Amino acid sequence: MSKESDVTRRDFLKTTTGATALSGISFLARPGRVWGASDRVRVAVCGVHGRGMDHVESISKIKNAEVAAICDVDENVLRERLARIEKMGLAKPATYLDVRKLLEDKSLDAISIATPNHWHALMAIWACQAGKDVYVEKPCSHNLWEGRQLVRAAERYNRIVQHGTQIRSARAVREGIQKIHDGFLGDVYLARGLCFKWRKTIGRTPVQPVPAGVHYDLWSGPAPLEPFTPNHFHYNWHWFWNYGNGDLGNQGVHQMDVARWGLGLQFPNRISAIGGHFMFEDDQQTPNTLNCAFEYDLPGGKRRMLEFEVRHWITNHEAEIGTSAFGKPQGPVPSTGMGALPAGDRNTIGNIFYGSQGCLATGDEDVDAYMTWMGEDQTPGPRAQAGGDHFANFIDCVVSRKKEDLNAPIEEGHISAGLVHLANVSYRLGRTLNFNPATQQVISDEEANLLLRDGDRGYRAPFAVPEQV
Repeated sequence: MSKESDVTRRDFLKTTTGATALSGISFLARPGRVWGASDRVRVAVCGVHGRGMDHVESISKIKNAEVAAICDVDENVLRERLARIEKMGLAKPATYLDVRKLLEDKSLDAISIATPNHWHALMAIWACQAGKDVYVEKPCSHNLWEGRQLVRAAERYNRIVQHGTQIRSARAVREGIQKIHDGFLGDVYLARGLCFKWRKTIGRTPVQPVPAGVHYDLWSGPAPLEPFTPNHFHYNWHWFWNYGNGDLGNQGVHQMDVARWGLGLQFPNRISAIGGHFMFEDDQQTPNTLNCAFEYDLPGGKRRMLEFEVRHWITNHEAEIGTSAFGKPQGPVPSTGMGALPAGDRNTIGNIFYGSQGCLATGDEDVDAYMTWMGEDQTPGPRAQAGGDHFANFIDCVVSRKKEDLNAPIEEGHISAGLVHLANVSYRLGRTLNFNPATQQVISDEEANLLLRDGDRGYRAPFAVPEQV
């Protein structure tokens, strides 16, 4: 990559004073819209190969919302999704290959982002500048600095920005977290996040020509334009540092968010992560086994701990998470351990909170439930299972303009994604990070701070996250 076309490592440490032009495009934020009773929020879904179609289906079910446009860099995906949307009986949406063109459409009120991680923050910032409200999938950023820039953009342009950590809208989990905050477990000293998700090897794929209809330059966007290989593309991009954040930032960010939410804390003071890519010989760069520890220093000399663990293969189940028992809200809870499970139920994904009076466990986004065990005898206590509608919460806030009613505001999403980035940097550097929550900087560690701005990768012009939003 040439020096003229890319942001250099040293540029990452500079603070500029001028506003950054966005690829020559002039976005003008619209004044606040006054919504009528019959108005529908017109949403564009960006990235519809995988998770984006869940966005389409969810938004289309909301009475005062409609999917007015879809955007994807793969023409083959766009054609297939248009046909699927037609079969759903929905109005034909506008289609775009380039999000910059989509953002020029003044008839669109909001965008919903389900692209690869390396596009999340830039696309969301551009949308804020264009006067669009934003639903952005987890993690909201590819590095810590991007998240800060997105928070600033949402504030400056007065945008409604919801983070895609949808467990925050689950009624049962909200009830369980409130019990923790109300002192039901006593003094809660430890939260654990579990991401034990069955992952097979991705193998090795050779470099090959870019498939017909794929606009690979747009897909790469802020990342380096590397030779095309299938393992860098659909879904498996998660396991490469240029595009994804490993399973900690893929599935794990949901449970990281719940763990931090339950503790009622923000950024930690110390972060340490160890692990590796075990068992498989393949193209994956990110670890498939990772142990993370986050320490919080509190007033009065007290401390709290948040632990997080990623496992990729055969595992046991903890606190009933991942078993059929956890998904049944009534009746006694059998002690299953590694007992008989439904076919294919190999994952253990959830959270456990430990307090002086008992413990509480929550499930993943597919099992919106919590369970409790109280006292030294671990007597089963209150439990509940009830979901929620994260997209409806977003649309409600778009109409009301009440940011305070968002279940997962971008400020919270940035912090939870930030813990993912801090743990990954600790793992990559092989050392503990001492962090200043006020400045959001690692203390006396320039190399770590550089990685927290993707300093080993940089931004490819013209897809740079702006220094000034």
